[in-house]
Amino acid sequence: MNLEVYLYFKGNCRHAMEFYKEVFGGELHIVTVAEAPEVDGMPMTDKNWVMHSTLRSDGIKLMASDSPKASDHAAKIEISIVGHDELELRRIFAKLSEGGKVRMPLEKQFWGDIFGALEDKFGIAWNMNIGMAPERL
Repeated sequence: MNLEVYLYFKGNCRHAMEFYKEVFGGELHIVTVAEAPEVDGMPMTDKNWVMHSTLRSDGIKLMASDSPKASDHAAKIEISIVGHDELELRRIFAKLSEGGKVRMPLEKQFWGDIFGALEDKFGIAWNMNIGMAPERL
């Protein structure tokens, strides 16, 4: 079983997913509304909007699309990244925070790991925990 993240945007999905590709690397696949077949019951939106996108990178599968039902700002969702490679995770934290807001800088915590939190420029909240022992991941 895998838990996968699916994000909804209001017209800026392509921009967001290209940004996440810069952050995480990997392969990005995007299908626009214009490229997708018409589906009954699906609201017709801007043909340039993203119908579906998938970013796959080492240990990451992030999916997203544009939707007129998406909120203007992400709410009550936080994505957590955990791992051991401090240099790489600090790079990702710094990149994700560009144009966003660091809510808690990466610092050593009482449980022994390094933890930080941010909101990226698309309003998505991210948590980062560095140093967890492999058996605790």
